[in-house]
Amino acid sequence: MTVSLLSYILPRQHETVIPGDLPLIQEVTTTLREWSTIWRQLYVQDNREMFRNVRHMIYDLIEWRSQILSGTLPQDELKELKKKVTAKIDYGNRILDLDLVVRDEDGNILDPELTSTISLFRAHEVASKQVEERLQEEKSQKQNIDINRQAKFAATPSLALFVNLKNVVCKIGEDAEVLMSLYDPVESKFISENYLVRWSSSGLPKDIDRLHNLRAVFTDLGSKDLKREKISFVCQIVRVGRMELRDNNTRKLTSGLRRPFGVAVMDVTDIINGKVDDEDKQHFIPFQPKEFPHLVDRTTAVARKTGFPEIIMPGDVRNDIYVTLVQGDFDKGSKTTAKNVEGSMRSLYASSFKACDFPGAGDEAISEYKSVIYYQVKQPRWFETVKVAIPIEDVNRSHLRFTFRHRSSQDSKDKSEKIFALAFVKLMRYDGTTLRDGEHDLIVYKAEAKKLEDAGTYLSLPSTKAELEEKGHSATGKSMQSLGSCTISKDSFQISTLVCSTKLTQNVDLLGLLKWRSNTNLLHQNLRQLMKVDGGEVVKFLQDTLDALFNIMMENSESETFDTLVFDALVFIIGLIADRKFQHFNPVLETYIKKHFSATLAYTKLTKVLRNYVDNAERPGISDQLYKAMKALEYIFKFIVRSRILFNQCVSPCWLSAALGSTFFFVLGLQGAALKYLPTIVNDVKLVFDPKEVCKCNMQCHKLGKQASSKQSCILVGLLLTGNPVSPADCREILLPMMTDQLKYHLERQEDLEACCQLLSNILEVLYRKDVGPTQRHVQIIMEKLLRTVNRTVISMGRDSELIGNFVACMTAILRQMEDYHYAHLIKTFGKMRTDVDFLMETFIMFKNLIGKNVYPFDWVIMNMMQNKVFLRAINQYADMLNKKFLDQANFELQLWNNYFHLAVAFLTQESLQLENFSSAKRGKILNKYGDMRRQIGFEIRDMWYNLGQHKIKFIPEMVGPILEMTLIPETELRKATIPIFFDMMQCEFHSTRSFQMFENEIITKLDHEVEGGRGDEQYKVLFDKILLEHCRKHKYLAKTGETFVKLVVHLMERLLDYRTIMHDENKENRMSCTVNVLVSVKLNTRYLYKLCDLHKECDNYTEAAYTLLLHAKLLKWSEDVCAAHLTQRDGYQATTQGQLKERLYQEIIHYFDKGKMHGCSTTPFKPEMHFLSSFQKKQAQFYENIVKVIRPKPDYFAVGYYGQGIPHGKVFIYRGKEYERREDFEARLLTQFPNAEKMKTTSPPGDDIKSSAGQCILSDNPCKSPRGQKLSSTCNILLLTSVLCVFPLQNMWIERTIYTTAYKLPGILRWFEVKSVEVSPLENAIETMQLANDKINCMVQQHLDDPSLPVSPLSMLLNGIVDPAVMGGFANYEKAFFTERYLQEHPEAHEKIEKLKDLIAWQIPFLAEGIRIHGDKVTEALRPFHERMEACFKQLKEKVEKQYGVRTVVSGWRGRGEGACLCVTLSDCDRLTGPTKQHSPCPKAEVEPVPRPRSESEGSSGLLRSEAVTYWRKGSLI
Repeated sequence: MTVSLLSYILPRQHETVIPGDLPLIQEVTTTLREWSTIWRQLYVQDNREMFRNVRHMIYDLIEWRSQILSGTLPQDELKELKKKVTAKIDYGNRILDLDLVVRDEDGNILDPELTSTISLFRAHEVASKQVEERLQEEKSQKQNIDINRQAKFAATPSLALFVNLKNVVCKIGEDAEVLMSLYDPVESKFISENYLVRWSSSGLPKDIDRLHNLRAVFTDLGSKDLKREKISFVCQIVRVGRMELRDNNTRKLTSGLRRPFGVAVMDVTDIINGKVDDEDKQHFIPFQPKEFPHLVDRTTAVARKTGFPEIIMPGDVRNDIYVTLVQGDFDKGSKTTAKNVEGSMRSLYASSFKACDFPGAGDEAISEYKSVIYYQVKQPRWFETVKVAIPIEDVNRSHLRFTFRHRSSQDSKDKSEKIFALAFVKLMRYDGTTLRDGEHDLIVYKAEAKKLEDAGTYLSLPSTKAELEEKGHSATGKSMQSLGSCTISKDSFQISTLVCSTKLTQNVDLLGLLKWRSNTNLLHQNLRQLMKVDGGEVVKFLQDTLDALFNIMMENSESETFDTLVFDALVFIIGLIADRKFQHFNPVLETYIKKHFSATLAYTKLTKVLRNYVDNAERPGISDQLYKAMKALEYIFKFIVRSRILFNQCVSPCWLSAALGSTFFFVLGLQGAALKYLPTIVNDVKLVFDPKEVCKCNMQCHKLGKQASSKQSCILVGLLLTGNPVSPADCREILLPMMTDQLKYHLERQEDLEACCQLLSNILEVLYRKDVGPTQRHVQIIMEKLLRTVNRTVISMGRDSELIGNFVACMTAILRQMEDYHYAHLIKTFGKMRTDVDFLMETFIMFKNLIGKNVYPFDWVIMNMMQNKVFLRAINQYADMLNKKFLDQANFELQLWNNYFHLAVAFLTQESLQLENFSSAKRGKILNKYGDMRRQIGFEIRDMWYNLGQHKIKFIPEMVGPILEMTLIPETELRKATIPIFFDMMQCEFHSTRSFQMFENEIITKLDHEVEGGRGDEQYKVLFDKILLEHCRKHKYLAKTGETFVKLVVHLMERLLDYRTIMHDENKENRMSCTVNVLVSVKLNTRYLYKLCDLHKECDNYTEAAYTLLLHAKLLKWSEDVCAAHLTQRDGYQATTQGQLKERLYQEIIHYFDKGKMHGCSTTPFKPEMHFLSSFQKKQAQFYENIVKVIRPKPDYFAVGYYGQGIPHGKVFIYRGKEYERREDFEARLLTQFPNAEKMKTTSPPGDDIKSSAGQCILSDNPCKSPRGQKLSSTCNILLLTSVLCVFPLQNMWIERTIYTTAYKLPGILRWFEVKSVEVSPLENAIETMQLANDKINCMVQQHLDDPSLPVSPLSMLLNGIVDPAVMGGFANYEKAFFTERYLQEHPEAHEKIEKLKDLIAWQIPFLAEGIRIHGDKVTEALRPFHERMEACFKQLKEKVEKQYGVRTVVSGWRGRGEGACLCVTLSDCDRLTGPTKQHSPCPKAEVEPVPRPRSESEGSSGLLRSEAVTYWRKGSLI
């Protein structure tokens, strides 16, 4: 475990403890704490990839923090480590969506209070760009592409390829030379020198000291090389030894012969372009050895590019000539086979040999280079390149000599072989220029060997065939020609040369200038010809050329003969470097001026020539040259200033005004050109001239040039204003008024916005500094002239503009640097009232737009908070203007005040100020730095509202929504301060209209939107209730109505909060319930109707979806009234009128009823318009057919009670089950929603112990029936539930019937509804039981009459159970329970029902008599005693009943077989279920007509009757 001891500054009493750590250590510690919290969340979310990334970053920071705390790191390493730490923090913050951290150049976090707004904005831009580059770098690493490195290399003028030769695994058997170089296969040429390693036959380097240190750097590679289509790394192996390896007798064989052995090629295009990053294979680095000491040291070979690098720095002296032995064609002579030709090359100075030939980098210079020998090849193709490095002073007398010799494999023969031919070439041509680049077809001479060794023999002869032709000789003759003592051979030999020299030129005109002293008579011509020389040749000799020009000027100081030509030549060279082709030579010119330029008096001649050009600008031909001079003005003045500094004197700048002032009166066309290039000289001019005088000169130029370019003028004045002059305040006094006028002029015309913004930013940056003198007056000038213009520029710019952020920063900077004095002065500058209104209106609109759609990214928190702080102060200052100028009755501006309130609320509710959404660390930082700005602006809004006085009514109800939005901010003090505004609004409207209906409607509507959007909480509901009730109860007229309103809003808020809480719940039924609750509270808000409909469709509740849409359809009219905007388009259809929408809704409703198989509901007449009627009736006919033919499952209904403190309901609900859903399936589905609930084992209502328990209990009863005794098939809100309840003692047992009344009919907009009332009536159950018993006797008697063959046992059991009820007690229990005086006294309303029950008991006797008669006819002798016992009991029962309840008789009907006949008359179905509505008298003589027996459902009935029941019919009507 590592223990870190933190140092603290010990405080004195009442002082704050401040950590003594480095600020970076504190930042790392804070960052680790913040990241660890997120890291934990990533683990919980199972985001594995991000979890691993954050873990690596945390480990890195911990390690680096430990290294910094150790205090053992050197300063340079500590600095680099700090950069790594800050880069890692910034990168991690970005990928974790945390705030961007802005830093200074040293990596320290910027303090926004001590940093100007412009600097803060620029720091954000830099930080954001760096993080984006890091993100791209990380992304490219995953793709194995280092984009950042490629961009870095592309921007580097000189690159290098590092090669480390590890080993040569090749069985050669002899010594060898390993030559490595870069090759372009497309152009078929080598592009670098060779790197030569001499390898011994033992398999080790010949220089054993270089073992494991064979390294080379191929340098001078540039951007053009990166663009090559392909680059190869070629490794050639040349064997040095015998002619043939198979020859074993080494004593007699020739040795030391260079013979080709092999070649290896590797494509290094990707390596060159930085696309590979494998250190074991390659290193690719910018060639800066001092930064890579582990790669490059003094033992590392440097192989330069065969050609100039893209930039040749001053002092980089090079004088290399690359000679390539291309090919030859040699006659075999007297030999039978072709010769084994060995070519050799020597560099000779006069007649002496020079050891200046380099076969490759890493090897020493040699005096003779020998080529590879190709065995018996007539036309050898060598392509061997040798670098010849002859001292510059010796080049003019040097030449290259090539000799050719036949080599024999036998040593004895080889020694006798002499040179058989010679070729040569001079390095300097007759005109003094160097040998031309390219191929040269040399003349091969033959002579005696001794003569060929004498240079005087051949140097006077032509060396190339081109020279031979120039002298009138033929170069193509077949016969040999004799020239002196040498003979021209038929053999041929070609070489190729490339001169890479900073001292030797191949251009005659340039050479004439460089050697001007040799012939001063040609100086005019040489200076003029210089401007015709190719630019590439000039820049190669840039230092020598500039030295020559200034030497010419200085050595002719007494004369002005060459001044103009030298000036023009200088302008030409500067123009070349300004060209894009040579712009990378700018640093070369800068370096020359600073380190190599030494002409102390050049400034006098240069200024005279420039002044002469300006003074004579009107002359023909002068203006063009003057334009060129203006274009080169920057570097001309650099030379002038440098010369003047070297001269170490100070002169008056009067020449400047003279040169650029008086002439402009006549040549206004040059003003634009002057201003275009004048900014480039300002910084140099200020080094030697008084800045104040420079400013005055600029003012003069500006006044003279009315057509000046705004961009150049802005840049020029900006340099003067924002530089570091000696007297900055004086410069500002001169230039700032003029500059603000210029900026205003161009901004209003949308011209050169970038230049204007840059200048304004720089000016504001300077004015923020504390070391530039007083700035109040200057800020006032900017405020007066530019504030409104900048505001309008911001308003006119789109959010996609690249400059919008810059202009907003400028506007914020102006406001930030304005003091109270400036705000007070601002209102005085407008003059007219209308101007004030327009300015404030524009400002409010602009602020609101910027707040609503910020121009800066969300992670620019510091910039955004700074902007908010400035805006808050400005809003409060402008609020004072409103109170002072626009509050009285005469000057009141309704729209202006309205804009203010909307702006203030938008500021208060913006996302960047909602502190509760931030982490505790971020929230603490914001509060410590800025405080809670919401509270500040909220209190200001409150005060401004109360200041309105009699104007308040003008803002009702429009301001209800914004004020509500403000009060919903979760800040307690703010809520307490602003909620009373609602009561004030109620009072205002009440005093005006004697009600506050508009306020009530508006707040209900807005509250719905706000709460659904996430605002509001339980605390707000409590505060709203408490504060408004207190105010209402104190009011004389609003006490009652106000309290009702408050309760209504609080109830609505409670429903809306419930809905919001459960809106994302996985349980869709809970969401449906909450939606319906809100729907009821907000008076059928159509938004919630459609949300409920969508939920039903997701659950396949199509019937309920149809009923939901029906609610909306009923609210619409069949009219052409226009629909509300939010209803005109939905689900792909569009309706503009209420009639169209209503028709579309009905079509949708019918469709859902059809899908829900509720065809009966679909046939309801909707009364559509005529054009809809036809299609509707066709659909209706189809539904009727479906009713008859299609089997439609009828769902069961279930009563469910929720009890216990764990379930918030405590209520009973009736559920409409799904198709074919059994009770077990329903209960399982119900318990899935409440996994912790306990299912009750009994259907008895729970006691208080269960209701008050902490658990969850669910009671689910039997399927419910409609009051008609059938399972529900039509809409109903009264349901019955039958359950057997045993109540002791035994004689008091009865069957109980429960009737539930629901709040709404089923089916409806939900699949369940709450039970509103429950009725339990034992008496009605007794009536129904007696009726069912009578029906059962009648049914069985009818069956025996129809079929005498039926067994008698069921009849025996039925009759015996009634006449001799030994166990259950029969209807005697009813007599004890209902036919008593006590029951009648307690239930006086039951009198008719008791009479009905007595009547049913009396009617049972004739039914029993008929049954006993049939039983007696069919009983067997064995059962005769049983029958007699039953007759005895019946006799007693009959006597008792007839005595107490009267006699009932029926007329016997037809008893035939087949179709049965009814025996008696009974009550209707309705009377059976609900009880009689009137007294039914006995019908002893009722006339009964036999009717057919209804068929059961299984026989195809319409389903109106139950199959086990028999219904009795009276003639003419159903009773």
